[in-house]
Amino acid sequence: MRTRRLDREEEATLVEHLEELRGRIMVALATVGVATAVAFVFHDRILDLLARPLPPAHRHVAAFGVAEPFSVSLSVSLYAGLLFAVPVLLWQAWSFLAPALDPAAERRILALAVFGLVLAAAGLAFGYGILLPRAVHWLTSYETTHFRLLVRASSYYSFVVSVLLGVVCVFELPLVVLVLVGLGVLTSASLRRNRRKGYFFVAVAALALPGPDPITTLLELLPMWALFEGSIWLAVLAERRAAKMSLVGARA
Repeated sequence: MRTRRLDREEEATLVEHLEELRGRIMVALATVGVATAVAFVFHDRILDLLARPLPPAHRHVAAFGVAEPFSVSLSVSLYAGLLFAVPVLLWQAWSFLAPALDPAAERRILALAVFGLVLAAAGLAFGYGILLPRAVHWLTSYETTHFRLLVRASSYYSFVVSVLLGVVCVFELPLVVLVLVGLGVLTSASLRRNRRKGYFFVAVAALALPGPDPITTLLELLPMWALFEGSIWLAVLAERRAAKMSLVGARA
């Protein structure tokens, strides 16, 4: 099983590339397995952390079946294991692809990867610290006169994962814009020209996210508008840097 990173000038046969790919996949799967096992050992703390956005009266969630506590604990541990294994997974993918890139492209992709991780962390913090508590508190206090609410474990934790994943995807908007600008699919001029349409589509996306009351929806909308506006200016900076690099290359 080969996992050694090839040098940029080193040549390898198709069989050697396939062996390397298989080795890296095995390392990635093993990492996820170990991270999931460790998360399962501490699953009670993870469950408490994810249940914290609930009002105190609803934090002891209900299970509708003898297997549900175990299956929910295992599912949450798997999600946590995947999250903890992300650095290793990215490193394995990068180590496999990097030898095919020139140094300039390698630096750009590394910078984009770091930028994407920062955006993902910001999205998780925003979703868990601001959006999720408000949404959950509103939902659990809705029509308490006519309904006796029992928060089912599997439904609640699936809801938490979907909300956090959705917020992380939204926060990756600047990264997506930068990649599209780098590929020539978008330009800063087209983004500025269609700024109003962009703000409208962002507002529609904010309404589609879990935000049952106007304040929560506004809390979603403001950072999304800021991300969209920031994406436009990042595109401007990226184009100016690309033009400068092309000019330097032409003079050389």
